[in-house]
Amino acid sequence: MSVGAVSQLSKIDPWFLKGIEQIVLLEGKLGAFTLDSVPADLLRQAKRAGFSDRQLAFLWSAGEDAVREKRNRNGIVPVYKRVDTCGAEFEAHTPYLYSTYETEDEARPTGRRKVMILGGGPNRIGQGIEFDYCCCHASFALREEGFETIMVNCNPETVSTDYDTSDRLYFEPLTLEDVLAIYETEKPEGVIVQFGGQTPLSLAIPLQRHGVPILGTSPDSIDLAEDRRRFGGLLHELGIPAPDWGTATSIDEAREVARRIGFPVLVRPSYVLGGRAMFITHDDAALALCMARAVEASPEHPVLIDRFLEDAYEMDVDAVADGEQVVIGAIMQHIEEAGIHSGDSACVIPPYHPEVTSRLTQVREYTRRLALALSVRGLVNVQYAIKDGVVYVLEVNPRASRTVPFVSKATGVPLAKVAARVMVGRSLRELGFSEEPKVEGVFVKESVLPFVKFPGEDPVLGPEMKSTGEVMGISDTFGNAFAKAQISAGSPLPLSGTVFLSVNDFDKRNLVPIARGLAGLGFRLVATQGTAEALRAAGLTVETVFKVNEGRPNVVDRLVNGEIHLIINTPLGQESYFDEPAIRRTATQHGVPLITTLSGAAAAVKGIDSLRRDGLEVRTLQEIHAARPSGSGSRPVASRPGSLSSASPSAPSGGPPTSSSPASP
Repeated sequence: MSVGAVSQLSKIDPWFLKGIEQIVLLEGKLGAFTLDSVPADLLRQAKRAGFSDRQLAFLWSAGEDAVREKRNRNGIVPVYKRVDTCGAEFEAHTPYLYSTYETEDEARPTGRRKVMILGGGPNRIGQGIEFDYCCCHASFALREEGFETIMVNCNPETVSTDYDTSDRLYFEPLTLEDVLAIYETEKPEGVIVQFGGQTPLSLAIPLQRHGVPILGTSPDSIDLAEDRRRFGGLLHELGIPAPDWGTATSIDEAREVARRIGFPVLVRPSYVLGGRAMFITHDDAALALCMARAVEASPEHPVLIDRFLEDAYEMDVDAVADGEQVVIGAIMQHIEEAGIHSGDSACVIPPYHPEVTSRLTQVREYTRRLALALSVRGLVNVQYAIKDGVVYVLEVNPRASRTVPFVSKATGVPLAKVAARVMVGRSLRELGFSEEPKVEGVFVKESVLPFVKFPGEDPVLGPEMKSTGEVMGISDTFGNAFAKAQISAGSPLPLSGTVFLSVNDFDKRNLVPIARGLAGLGFRLVATQGTAEALRAAGLTVETVFKVNEGRPNVVDRLVNGEIHLIINTPLGQESYFDEPAIRRTATQHGVPLITTLSGAAAAVKGIDSLRRDGLEVRTLQEIHAARPSGSGSRPVASRPGSLSSASPSAPSGGPPTSSSPASP
């Protein structure tokens, strides 16, 4: 098609389409050659046009390393230009650099001791700003330790790319090619991959293969935690329970695993962000569809298939380890049951349910053993599920997690700063962080979901992450903290009105105390026929309302008319995940709070009761931590310049740093 025809159809300005046309024409020229036969001037032209080594390798059916080697042999390497962050009004002291295939290089690296930090890349679902928080704190801490900090990130909307966050900023994609080029230019003493989430973590092993020293937890330990076969062997060796599992690379293998461990199963690819392409499946037909999507999401690794623990309690633990000592930052209880992605689930510090609190000693011990077995140096996140009194390990992430900012604000301990100092050679004992901090009050994290902007999306939560942010509610009681979190997330709980209830058969018995609590608060109860009958049998007054396909006026009509003020609708099983989506969509579109788990509904009852009884009281984090009694938990001491150590044997040892400054508490 011509540029004019594409422009007419797409309404894209021809100026942009001509640029794309030039790239397409150049690709045609490149396709006429092989890697061995392509002229150096054409290869340089391709690099200046933006073709990556990986794209060229695909085009020529060659290896990325082979393309890189030919480039280097012909002197086709990137140089770096500076962005004047002060607009020429006065001298810019923070180099802000980007690569280009020209001749003059403006990088001018210094001779100081330096550390490179890989950021999180573009913000998207599954890769949130929480990781950028960790990268910034790592940069601040290492600067205080006397190192020059080099940030690599490509998102202009993050704090890590602010001109004053690091000593030097490379505004580059987080790919092996680009990171290696920066490393060769700057020659830092090591690279940190732990703080930017899954994107930089996936580069750990490729970078190490190219001789780049990785600071903190070794790439092999990272792979041990990510590779389910290796990790399963470690759990067996440590005697720590995990749900039955298997791995598969084909649909036939997946069916064999599912038959062995039993449905429902959790299907998830390795090395992906935010639970992408992760599904709970209940039969062979759904398993085949989910396998196809999982393989597409991560074609280079086997797909994991776990026995899904329905109606279990889930927990997250964030900890810091230095290879010898493990200190837990906090244990968080998920308010939703297992099966909801941890990035979407509301969670609370400290845990409050007796089934969870009675197992905390075991959780702490498992966390300590896992961190030491993985030789973690820095942050580690462990996810657990409790079902029928058994504590199961779901996964271990030897990196920063998206809950680190929440834990740090709740406890007053900057975990990312502590971890960064550990990664460059400091011990936890030396830093004065030797015991789990005590928490004063209750802290609830709630996710912010984007369903209002996607009216066709069913707002039911599952194992694939959907949230785009998070908020925190703080109070002396769980109910009040939960209610504050709902207000902050844009879904305030109603103090009166009508509640619509429709739950699956397994939840009907446990719904009774929740419905009784709502009725005691003066709410009018309406429910679908099966749920209404179960509640009436328990002595509650309930009005029956039609489902969408049963007649008019039905529940959707009542939602549209503003007659319903809160919905409790719990899905279970394959059919329920696709049943009655119109109810949930309509609730989202009309701003009616929607709760899809009984644990969330129980929390809502406590929240409503607290709001009606106690109202709202606001305190800042500064006031909360200033009021902490002395000795209420360990706090890291101020830093001093320390020696650099690395998990990689190739990491160089250096002399004393050229500058240092005291750390803030």
